Amino acid sequence: MRLDAGAPFVIGPTTQIVVDGAAAAGVARTFAAILRPSTGYPLTIVTGADDATRPAIRLALRPGDAPATDESYQLTVTSAGVNLTAPQPAGLFRGVQTLRQLLPTDVESHLRLRVPWSIPATTIQDAPRFGWRGAMLDVARHFFTVKEVKQFIDVLALYKMNVLHLHLSDDQGFRIQIASRPRLTEIGSVTQVAGGEGGFYTQAEYADLVRYAQERFITVVPEIDMPGHTNAILSAHPSASCSVRPSQPYAGTDVGWSTFCVDSAESYAIVDDIVREISAITPGPYFHIGGDEVHTLKRDDYVKFVERAQDIVQKYGKRMVGWEEVAKARLLPTSIAQAWANDTARLALQYGAKVLMSPSKRTYIDMKYTKGNALGLDWAAIIDVRDSYDWDPASFLPGVGEKDIVGVEAPLWSETVRNIGAAFFMSVPRIPSIAEVGWTPQQNRHWDDFRVRLAGQARRWEYLGVNYYQSPQIPWVPDWAETPKEAKAAAAPLVP
Repeated sequence: MRLDAGAPFVIGPTTQIVVDGAAAAGVARTFAAILRPSTGYPLTIVTGADDATRPAIRLALRPGDAPATDESYQLTVTSAGVNLTAPQPAGLFRGVQTLRQLLPTDVESHLRLRVPWSIPATTIQDAPRFGWRGAMLDVARHFFTVKEVKQFIDVLALYKMNVLHLHLSDDQGFRIQIASRPRLTEIGSVTQVAGGEGGFYTQAEYADLVRYAQERFITVVPEIDMPGHTNAILSAHPSASCSVRPSQPYAGTDVGWSTFCVDSAESYAIVDDIVREISAITPGPYFHIGGDEVHTLKRDDYVKFVERAQDIVQKYGKRMVGWEEVAKARLLPTSIAQAWANDTARLALQYGAKVLMSPSKRTYIDMKYTKGNALGLDWAAIIDVRDSYDWDPASFLPGVGEKDIVGVEAPLWSETVRNIGAAFFMSVPRIPSIAEVGWTPQQNRHWDDFRVRLAGQARRWEYLGVNYYQSPQIPWVPDWAETPKEAKAAAAPLVP
């Protein structure tokens, strides 16, 4: 990034967004939808050639651009115009998020404001460090509505994350309709932690979430945890249960006691039906089988199950992802072990498989910020913002280096998280922290710089209705209530 000499580009009432085709036009529509309410300008989208002398924001696909990754982009801003190019539409979308952050934070307002909508003269060439930068939302222990999940997706998109991992099944609830197994939702979805109605997504609702994420170039990775964490499934199909407790609706938080019978044909028939139906409505390449905290099976039985499940996932055209314990099995080179607890994940490397970094002491955003927090747990660590930011994925696990890692992910488990407001409080500002860990090369990341940039995001979150934790580690700008009157007047809503 280079801040250039010269006047900024100012968006005005005649500014157009010029695109070179349908793919760029889709990104432009998303961008214009953000800008129009706060600016009050029409921001007409024009396809093809335009008047080059007219100030405009131009979005174009340039396959030869370097660095030529799916998410790389180049941005040049002068007083005469904005030029954003990328080899792929995903790169254009990531570049648009940079433009959004270069604009005044008031751009997030749903009211028309008196603000000079300027973008500083800048030249940026950008590409991500890792191809997988994501967050996991546990909708099994507490159910989240379609609207709430979309709000979560919006925050991921703002910070250039590209994966939403949905934890769809656990002991407390099975959260997605399976047409061939209606009892899974009739019986398995009716509760959640500490009681309550639970809930589930119809296949149409799930497909809608997937489309919404795709429009923001985010891949949805569905997870059905197995062979453990399966009480909700087994309460609907008890003939496949080898759990040490009765299989019935459950609202507690103990783990490790439920399991499929690994020698039962019925177990694999259930798994096959679930994987087949979810895979058919998930265009992304991954299916997560869980595989963690199985305390009731012998190692050989556990390995047998994981390898059978891996075969089923492959049969339906997906790559298996599992929590790091799956590396005890013989993995396919296409499979991924998600590191969370210790160094088991590195066993995956002997098979040519890769590692996804989610170390619980750094990335588990359900952990408390301080011991005094009402929300969250502390079994892994107390994780304030610096803890989530100031670490290197490529040196965290002995024997696991840069080339072995597909990326980083921040899991949000929901034992104590009941709604999207609580989810945002636990996620923000740690999601932006993990996002930068995944995007920016290690040598370019510096805590003292990041904490200042992060502070400038608070007003954006307030406009977006995002609840956040005001960590004392961050030099937050003064509250809006303390903003000088002159600044308030400049940002006052225009009279329609």
